[in-house]
Amino acid sequence: MQNASSDFDIARPDVALQLDNDGVIRKVTLAGNLAAGDIDDWIGRPWVETVSDFGDEKVRRMVEEATSGGVSAFRQFTQCFPSGLELPMEYTTVQLGGNGGLLAVGKSLQAVAELQSRLVTAQQAMERDYWKLRYLETRYRLLLDASNEPVLLAKASNMRIVEASPSASRELGITIRNGNSLAKIDLFDLVRSAERKNLESMLFRVRDQGKAPAMLLHLGEDQKPWYIQASLVTSEQGLVYFLQLTPASAPRLEPDQPEDFNRLIEHAPDAFVIIDRAGVIHQFNQAFLNLIQVSSAALVEGKHLARWLGRPGADVKVLLANLGLHGSIRLFATTIQGELGIASEVEISASGTDDNDPHRIGLVIRDVGSRLPTPERVDRGLDTWLSSLSKQVGNAPLRELVNDTVGVVESHYIEAALKLTGGNRTAAAEILGLSRQSLYAKMNRYGLGGGDPATE
Repeated sequence: MQNASSDFDIARPDVALQLDNDGVIRKVTLAGNLAAGDIDDWIGRPWVETVSDFGDEKVRRMVEEATSGGVSAFRQFTQCFPSGLELPMEYTTVQLGGNGGLLAVGKSLQAVAELQSRLVTAQQAMERDYWKLRYLETRYRLLLDASNEPVLLAKASNMRIVEASPSASRELGITIRNGNSLAKIDLFDLVRSAERKNLESMLFRVRDQGKAPAMLLHLGEDQKPWYIQASLVTSEQGLVYFLQLTPASAPRLEPDQPEDFNRLIEHAPDAFVIIDRAGVIHQFNQAFLNLIQVSSAALVEGKHLARWLGRPGADVKVLLANLGLHGSIRLFATTIQGELGIASEVEISASGTDDNDPHRIGLVIRDVGSRLPTPERVDRGLDTWLSSLSKQVGNAPLRELVNDTVGVVESHYIEAALKLTGGNRTAAAEILGLSRQSLYAKMNRYGLGGGDPATE
């Protein structure tokens, strides 16, 4: 038999068709794993009519080859069954002795087709992951090159430097000479010899516990003092230490504060931010960077807080307006939208400095996740109103009670929004998710002095 597939088991075919010399089906035999259906419909029909559009030419050639040469080559096409089932099959056709006609035997390739489909799906997934990795690598490279903050990446296995931001290379005197790469520079060679044990202890603690306090070390050709903060990340090269360097002469927080106080704020579990009256960020701690999912301080300093805080513009305006009225706020509920697309529910407590030139506002931002309201956080006034409405059960129809309840709740939250925004109806409508016209209509309905929005 010519051109036979090595994995074709002709002794146990899934389909056997007895044909006449013109290719008309005279008898059908199916394996037990195939649903027979009304298989008698095939009897008396040309075989070519029972296959897919792309298999008819292959069937004609197989009949011609078997008639003239006794046996045909193996060919693959889709067999269409009367039940509607369509299976990829591999057939060969042989000539029977005497006037017996032809015999076509076929083996199902469904398992092979499923494996091929899985292979194609896996290849496409790998390709998508590859291009996603390339995109992230390119983005990381651009961020590293654009960063004004000195950053080093050292391989955890041998402490060789694998990446350095341009500012780190410039400040520490790291240069590439005679074709040597950064991977030939040892991190410990940049540190003052008397302090290498301290660096080793800090890195060991990072690897063992995941974090360690920042450490003051002298680095580079000039042995300048730097605060070093390390974290462990996973990359294609294995475990890598991510080292952030801050000049000891220019601490991130207020320079006139004691060093211990600065360090406590820097390592506080809640985010701490200092902004001006316009909402521009001037100082912050590491917890704030983690909350907004940004690795480099250079990408945050000088940016507006509205980039990450709540709905664009609305919450920052309300927060600053309340600070202007009351001097401080507590547990201001809003959301933080991170750079990686993850939103966090937060509560903000804030206060401003007494002096007005320059005016600074300090914010403590606490991540509360998706916490549901507790009984302690329920508005007591609203609770009292609802309790009084409950006493009307039995004295009024349910529809009337529901309408009264909706009216009380809407009126309460409109008053709360107006109080929160200092009477600014546009801002109140925005935080309630209403149009100005809807807010004015509801205020008029509940006797809250809505007036006409067209006149304002």
